[in-house]
Amino acid sequence: MARTAEIISVGTELLLGNIVNTDARDISQMLSEIGINVYFHTVVGDNPERLKDAVNIARSRADIIITTGGLGPTYDDLTKQTLAEAFGKKLVFDEKEAEEIRTYFSQSLHSHAMTDNNYQQALLPEGCTPFHNACGTAPGCAFEADGIHVLMLPGPPNECISMFKNCAMPYLRDLSDDEILSHNIHIFGMGESLVEDKLRPLMLKLSNPTLAPYAKEGEVRLRVTAKGKSAQECEDLMAPVIEQVRSVIGSCIYGLDTGTLENTVLSLLIEKGLTFATAESCTGGLIAKRITDIPGSSKAFLGSAVTYANSAKADILGVDPKLIEDHGAVCRQVAIAMAKGARDRFHSDMAVGLTGIAGPASDDTDKEVGLVYCALAVEGSVYCRELHLGLDRSRVRTSAANHALDMVRRYLTGLPIESWES
Repeated sequence: MARTAEIISVGTELLLGNIVNTDARDISQMLSEIGINVYFHTVVGDNPERLKDAVNIARSRADIIITTGGLGPTYDDLTKQTLAEAFGKKLVFDEKEAEEIRTYFSQSLHSHAMTDNNYQQALLPEGCTPFHNACGTAPGCAFEADGIHVLMLPGPPNECISMFKNCAMPYLRDLSDDEILSHNIHIFGMGESLVEDKLRPLMLKLSNPTLAPYAKEGEVRLRVTAKGKSAQECEDLMAPVIEQVRSVIGSCIYGLDTGTLENTVLSLLIEKGLTFATAESCTGGLIAKRITDIPGSSKAFLGSAVTYANSAKADILGVDPKLIEDHGAVCRQVAIAMAKGARDRFHSDMAVGLTGIAGPASDDTDKEVGLVYCALAVEGSVYCRELHLGLDRSRVRTSAANHALDMVRRYLTGLPIESWES
């Protein structure tokens, strides 16, 4: 039987919008990987009565309750006390966790004195499974009562996600004798509706494994999930489905479990021993940022020139001012000149050049908002895409960066570069 979970995020700061609730998002994604359905997210402030009400509602509709936040040492950190009371559990002092807290203060928080209220964090529900906090002082825990499994995690995202991966995931996996595995198929160049339309017959007939689409900004992710008696059985179930998806979606698939388009591109560059540079106008350094967010990017990425002004395009990249005068800054010729200029200035094997109108207003040529030219320069060849990316500034910038990375990916894998699905 499939298990269902509800995530209760505790913290008045979440309700006020002072902090974005990334914990619930990240936990939901990881729960789906092990076949646990999340039907509800609840956010409640630091109020024990309202938290108790939320817990009572959750226990009526889920067999796993996961809370985040409210495990700290201050007076308003009342999650453990409230949940222990709701499930008839006594809180007992855990000397091992108290020692872990003392060790964390002595080794990691040299400038902070440990005060007595920190020992409140070592109070845990009787008979629970403690979750060690490798990144902070508040331990989490899990216990079972009335057929419901309750897991409590700290609120700070680095602590919460680390504890979920290292402690909660193994605990939840042990609740079932079956293995549940997933693979993510990453797609760029084909919209969610078209992907769904092409794969709908396959999705409808599958039960194990399952196939589900998830939209990201500018791309699509498909998750294949299988349940079996062993990891190998799950892999055997998923393999033919993944091949069917490949046969339908084709070259718009940029990776399996690769995470991001930039990860795929960087891996290909390193594998082939090639270097890369960027010249960015409308994207303002976004491609360079995404590439350099990845550890080890210096093995292939040489640098970026953010040439926003026309004078910068000429002075830094050597773009002929006459090109801009005759055609405007947003044109195929300027994009190509920017890519060639970046390749020359950084002495790289390949380079991209992007120029466009991200909005909300057009330039002095009255070209449409969302018009972007993306060029790729390599030894002996140049390629360019003309893009019409809509009116939203953020979407234009993200999509333009994706297209630039996709052109590099396609060049490195021998695929058509200037054409793609829509």
